Amino acid sequence: MAKLFFRYGAMGASKSANALMVDYNYFERGQNTLVMKPEIDNRDGESIVKSRIGIWKEAFIVKKESNLFEETVKTNTAKTIHCVIVDEAQFLSREQVKQLSDVVDYLEIPVIAYGLRTDFQGNLFEGSMWLLAWADSIEEIKTVCFCSHKAIMNARICNGKVVKEGEQIMIGGNESYIALCRKHWKEGKIV
Repeated sequence: MAKLFFRYGAMGASKSANALMVDYNYFERGQNTLVMKPEIDNRDGESIVKSRIGIWKEAFIVKKESNLFEETVKTNTAKTIHCVIVDEAQFLSREQVKQLSDVVDYLEIPVIAYGLRTDFQGNLFEGSMWLLAWADSIEEIKTVCFCSHKAIMNARICNGKVVKEGEQIMIGGNESYIALCRKHWKEGKIV
C-alpha cells in the first residue's frame, strides 16, 4: 500500500542528499521516479535538485499553478512511475499537498516529501503544516547544533548575527542559515 511520507529536518540535515539517494535506489532496481522541486528554490539552477555534497538530478519544476496529481498522471502515462520524490516541500501549497495525497490514494504511488518544518522565526511553512497533518509517516532527519545537541531550529544569519524579523521566505544556504538547538536559537548564539 502506497504512503505519503514527510521527512523533515533543519538546514544542513542532508534532506536533498537523502532524496537523491532514494531516487538512486529506485534507479538501481530499474524503477522510475518523478523528482519534483518548487520553482522558488533556484539556488542550484531552475530544474536541479542538488545536495551540498555535490550529487544532483534534473527535476520537474513545481510552479504555483502546478497540479501535482495531473503531472504525475501525465508522466505515469509516458513511463510507469514507481515513486514521487519532492524536495523543498515546505514551499508547496495546501492544495499541492492534497494533490500529492491523491497520488498516493488514487494512483497508489508512494510520495516522499523532504523539507523544513519551520522557518527562521519558528513558524510552520504552509507545505510543512499540511504534510504534518496529512502524511501517513513523519520522520525527522537529524542534525546537530554547534553545542552537539540536536538542532531543530533554522536561524537566519545576517552580518554574523541571528535575525528574527523579515519575510518568511529568503532563499539561501550556508551563507544565510544555520541549524541550532532551540536554546541557542532563542539566545541568538551561533558559536
